[in-house]
Amino acid sequence: MYMDDTEVWRTSTSEPTAAGIVWTYVKDVSNYLSIWKEPSKIIFDLGNIINDIYTAPFNTTLTATFFSEENDDSDTPPADLIIPISARRSPTNGSSAFVVPMEEARDTLTLPRNIKRAFFSIAACGQATEEFWWSNVLSSNTLTFGNTTLYGYSPWRELRLYIDGELAGVAWPFPVIFTGGINPGFWRPIAGINTYDLKEDEIDITPWLPVLADGNEHEFEVRVAGLEDNGSGNVIVTETVGSNWVVTGKIFLWLDTANSITTGSTRSKSNLDPVFQATSAVGMSNGTNSTLRYQVLAQRDFSITSTIKTSEGEKDVSWRQTLSFTNMGDFSRVGEVQVNNQTTSGVGISSSGFSRRFTYPLNVYSDFSDQTAVGGNVSIYATFNRGKDLEVFGRSAFPCPLDLLPKTALSPVDPSSFNGYNLRNSQSGVANFLSSPSLNNSIASGTTKQSAVLGGLESSGVADGRSVPVVRRNTTLWERSVEASNSSIVRDEETPFVGAGSSKSGPFVPDRQSRPQYQDFALFAVKSMLGRGPRGPYPGWQEMRALPPALGGEIDG
Repeated sequence: MYMDDTEVWRTSTSEPTAAGIVWTYVKDVSNYLSIWKEPSKIIFDLGNIINDIYTAPFNTTLTATFFSEENDDSDTPPADLIIPISARRSPTNGSSAFVVPMEEARDTLTLPRNIKRAFFSIAACGQATEEFWWSNVLSSNTLTFGNTTLYGYSPWRELRLYIDGELAGVAWPFPVIFTGGINPGFWRPIAGINTYDLKEDEIDITPWLPVLADGNEHEFEVRVAGLEDNGSGNVIVTETVGSNWVVTGKIFLWLDTANSITTGSTRSKSNLDPVFQATSAVGMSNGTNSTLRYQVLAQRDFSITSTIKTSEGEKDVSWRQTLSFTNMGDFSRVGEVQVNNQTTSGVGISSSGFSRRFTYPLNVYSDFSDQTAVGGNVSIYATFNRGKDLEVFGRSAFPCPLDLLPKTALSPVDPSSFNGYNLRNSQSGVANFLSSPSLNNSIASGTTKQSAVLGGLESSGVADGRSVPVVRRNTTLWERSVEASNSSIVRDEETPFVGAGSSKSGPFVPDRQSRPQYQDFALFAVKSMLGRGPRGPYPGWQEMRALPPALGGEIDG
């Protein structure tokens, strides 16, 4: 969803059923208040394919709810100005996303001279050969299993922000899994973490204000980096990866008084190159490559500091990042069985009092069998276990879940006592998928569990640009646990926000009998539909993938 050329919401679709699907998502967009105050064109772009197999159009309703009450308690109001880094296609009613690496995600701007705080956000997700980037192999291993389709550039990705050609900060992305991904049986009706609301990574660019507020044009660019290797353990960073990443950016600006001009000192930057370790080993059986094991480890430190002078005086500002990544992959049975164990973790610290610590664990097992050459079926058995754990202090450009706490005299918890929160979100599942090309149908079954816990944090200090505050108390404010089995919710337990009630609901009782859901998938090989090897696509796959995004060129999952 765009307001003119500014992306304000990135979402995806639910896993379909033969009877149709209906889903609703509610998103807080208060941080875009400056845009809502002005007339703008709303563009909601939801690509779709309709043919003799995929037959259903989308019927979409967008509803905006406005509140007149001022939030006087907020110490960080919404940004005064939001500027997009996008392809700016709204005059032609088009989506303003860049498609990297086919396009350069670049824009040149002249910013106001009275900026006192600035954040940059990156919206980016992989599609096509990059949809499952976390399962990719080293480029030297892509042909290990002959005709098997393996994608390269390693399982490590880095989103890079450049200002005037200099690195200004990075983001190591969360491994999004769209509905249908890995095994369709996982995703009815539970969707992947953040699938309906793909979150953006943030970089504090306040240390760049002595340059950005000089009244001249400045270039902003987002690049996607992976790894190239020589097959002997030596790797180098490459800013050309597979097809494709959908990318936009935004600059959030908080302005000083109208007549002031921000100045400051020359920045100092510690930009150590990432450090990598990469290994791989191929095993053979009867003269044929039968197994592949590989490992990629990565570490990154980045920091930038400067002194800025505004109407509020002179102060030192900084942005620091420390990141860690490990991925261990294993293929067996000539590439038909794949295992990935990955963990991405890190922390970003701003001198403004904002800090964000994260951990993204991911474990996936997939067993694929194709017997169509002898008139048989295609089957996938898969399991997964994943999470997204956040610890956040202070305010950034986006809404804080603590703002949803009940602010009543009856609440036993004082929301103002928290200066941070943690959100632990985890999913696990097991699923089977069976496709019968000769019968033009398929069936998926599975069980998926998800739990989320929100806690309020009280610390003994605030983020000072050098370290994360030490947690003094962690209060559980809300939690929910859901289980779906064979397309029906079988358990849904929730503890509401503290002060809004404390009893858990009982087991969820379905309003209809659980039944298998059938779909026709005759045109494509299953692995091709899921976006990754092994096995090449059936005829017609390239034509479908080649459609431009405006015509729904990528099939979710």
